[in-house]
Amino acid sequence: MTTVPITRKWHTTAEVAEMLGFGLSKTKALILSGEIRSVKIGRNRRILPAWVDEYVARCTSEAEEWAA
Repeated sequence: MTTVPITRKWHTTAEVAEMLGFGLSKTKALILSGEIRSVKIGRNRRILPAWVDEYVARCTSEAEEWAA
């Protein structure tokens, strides 16, 4: 029997905070304001990896506009 590795589809708020180098409260504020998309599943918020990438891309795009 072969085992197939399971790749995680969702990140927790704490994981996203660590990835971005932000504190948990700042990350929660970004999620609640809608700057980082999320879904609520039960009592927990979950964030798709693509949504973290969207936020980073938007931040870098805005930074490049300021530099121009």
